[in-house]
Amino acid sequence: MLVSQPKRIFISTGEVSGDLQASYLASELLAQRPELKLYGVGGQRMAELGIPLVGDTTTIGSIGVFEALPFIVPTLKIQSKLWPYLRRNRPDLVVLVDYIGVNVPLGRLAKRLGIPVVYYIAPQEWVWRTFRNDTARIVAFAELILAVFPEEARYFERNGGKVQWIGHPLTDIVRPSQSRNAFRARMDIPEDTPVVVLAPASRVQEIEHLMPTLFETARSIQAVMPRVRFWIVLSTARFREPLENAACKYGLNFQFVPEGDNYNALAAADLLLTKSGTINLEAALLELPQVVAYRVNPKTFWIAKNLTNFKIPYMSPVNLVDMSPVVPEFLQEQATVE
Repeated sequence: MLVSQPKRIFISTGEVSGDLQASYLASELLAQRPELKLYGVGGQRMAELGIPLVGDTTTIGSIGVFEALPFIVPTLKIQSKLWPYLRRNRPDLVVLVDYIGVNVPLGRLAKRLGIPVVYYIAPQEWVWRTFRNDTARIVAFAELILAVFPEEARYFERNGGKVQWIGHPLTDIVRPSQSRNAFRARMDIPEDTPVVVLAPASRVQEIEHLMPTLFETARSIQAVMPRVRFWIVLSTARFREPLENAACKYGLNFQFVPEGDNYNALAAADLLLTKSGTINLEAALLELPQVVAYRVNPKTFWIAKNLTNFKIPYMSPVNLVDMSPVVPEFLQEQATVE
């Protein structure tokens, strides 16, 4: 049973996007109830709010079977710290944000300990189901699933979950702080200069599998439009060096978007070339045209297509909202320069 007025809430998330969403949630919780004690696992965004973290989980996320192999040991290390910590520092409520690898085992532990669990932004089991029956596990331990996509809500309801569709939090958050002209002036870009935003990676695997294709595409655009400028969005500071090296290698006329200016950049640009992820929704809300590409290890893709329940033909969250091709996306072998 959910506690009506919890005083201690443990928030667990992972990857850059999960840390972002968890920080928005935590900020709103503290605004409404400053006396709350929040703690958990996450990343820089949560830490900036002063939330004590048991560990940083933003560096160990991946999509795919083979992509996950390098992160097995770091994940086990987080779990080995987390399980005894949760027993010693028992919260009134556990809030899980996406991040299936750690959160499903954590949710089951909390259930055994009698701690209520809310799953906020459940894993995309309705898109990419694996061999494990994680859907049944989530339904079994979650007192409430707060869904951000309509299809997500319908899926978990069909499978017996107690679900509330709350809409996507980004609709209340995504706002530029500067006008198009003002931000372009800050970046020393004339109003009539075409600008393309590049958002190639929030995971290490995307640096390897997707970045070269996006940057080669950018080089092709630059060859026919010499005046074009590229703004590169950094999801995390640790990717700056590999992205800068690659942009120089491909001879791109580029600038990095300053930290905290992603929405200004998206609102001031003309096109987004990007991976699948949260930035798709952000760009759509700012009415920026986008082209989405995604690649994983070819063996992972074969397994997904042939041995799991991967049925939905979209990866971009924008298309998943409407379950239709709202924005063009190119997956795996279709993700080429052409």
